[in-house]
Amino acid sequence: MDTGFSISLLDIRPIVPEITMVCAGLILLLLDLVVRKKEVVAFVGIVGAIVALYGTFKLYGLSEPQIAFSNMFILDGYANFFKLIFYLNVIMTIGISVKYMKVEKASYGEYYALLLFSTTGMMIMASAGDLIVLYLGLELMALSTYILAGLLRGQTRSNEAALKYFFLGAFSSAFLLYGIALTYGITGTTNISDIAVSLLTLDIVGNPVTMLGIIFIIVAFGFKIALIPFHMWAPDVYEGAPTSVTAFMSVGPKAAGFAVLGRVLFDAFGVMQVQWVSILIPLAVLTMAGGSIIALAQTNIKRMLAYSSIAHAGYMLLGIIAGTSIGLTSTVNYLMIYLFMNMGAFAIVIMMRREGFQGENIEDYMGLAKDHPLASALMLVFMFSLAGIPPTAGFIGKFYVFMAAIHEGYTYLAIIAVVFSAVSAFFYLRIVVYMYMKDPKESVTLTTSPSLSIVLAVTAMMVLILGIFPSILLNLVRYSILG
Repeated sequence: MDTGFSISLLDIRPIVPEITMVCAGLILLLLDLVVRKKEVVAFVGIVGAIVALYGTFKLYGLSEPQIAFSNMFILDGYANFFKLIFYLNVIMTIGISVKYMKVEKASYGEYYALLLFSTTGMMIMASAGDLIVLYLGLELMALSTYILAGLLRGQTRSNEAALKYFFLGAFSSAFLLYGIALTYGITGTTNISDIAVSLLTLDIVGNPVTMLGIIFIIVAFGFKIALIPFHMWAPDVYEGAPTSVTAFMSVGPKAAGFAVLGRVLFDAFGVMQVQWVSILIPLAVLTMAGGSIIALAQTNIKRMLAYSSIAHAGYMLLGIIAGTSIGLTSTVNYLMIYLFMNMGAFAIVIMMRREGFQGENIEDYMGLAKDHPLASALMLVFMFSLAGIPPTAGFIGKFYVFMAAIHEGYTYLAIIAVVFSAVSAFFYLRIVVYMYMKDPKESVTLTTSPSLSIVLAVTAMMVLILGIFPSILLNLVRYSILG
């Protein structure tokens, strides 16, 4: 029986980076058995990610998108740029993890393998040309991240974080599967490009079943990118998970979720833009408002950054709502900027952690500038960028997203975003006030390492450079998405 599906050697080339990441993860698992120093395992993990990055770079300049496995896997500029975000995310996460995991007495070799496996799932999601492949990538990412969240087995809050993340993640996966089933039932296909054709040829654009399928898919990824009211897992998981894992989760899965939303909504359901925009608008408003307002009451910096992450997801959603290539470009640009400023902020939080001292309470930062002026200056840069204060990259990210919304007539959404961006400045600047204008309770010793210092230097430098010379990143994003 001919199923119409065949695999050739030409199908292998586009997935070489994913194969490289999986092989690197398996090597780390074997290496962990024979190497006592986990720094070696971490170093090999970084090398594996760099090799995969080189493979993606070699495929980046292809003039035409590469289609593999009967149009189920797509390698184009859009997917490759998101993969660049994922590579940088995992490399910097490993960089900030080496010393931190020792302090937490959780320096397990499988930790680094799981980071690579989770990143592989994100890469598959970005290149998915079929809803089934999308689901496979999602589960590879999610299952690895559930384990990472509960890696501190001796801490109750880490166990609680893993359980909450697992149950709510399984719940969101069920929503996605139901949405895929409804879409397949009404269109007869799970292929993203074929869905767009079926919607027109079968004249089912206004069909309630089609609309219900879109709703379930949006809800599923609303969980993954922590949109309100699907955010309930984020604060507890961000607080309970190891801080390095929190940094990893705050960027990677969020970027993967936006990669999928852009691909599915624009390519599969582009003819139903009016319908899905009407769903996203209230979600964006709730997310910007709820994330900014609830963050005001937080005293734990990881929970504060969790609600901050939620609010930023609302801002990023404005680019999707704009429904244009310019809007999508502004969202992708924002995600790359968010990677640098958020990873830098969590790196400072990790520096505060030492034996017998968590360093997660906002009051722990009181008077930090007196003993550690450089670390305080870096934290100031990251807080200013998260607040969207010029000349940092955070301002540029928000500016282009807001302008994309205004250009398409959503001026009221941009005004709402500016208002809540101003509200969010309070809890970011509160950290700065504590560092520079309060007397220290006690002398704070920072935990650092060469790899952590490199990550801090790179993130701070990129936040400032991209704030002063925004065209560097914007041109790269436009080349990737618009060609």
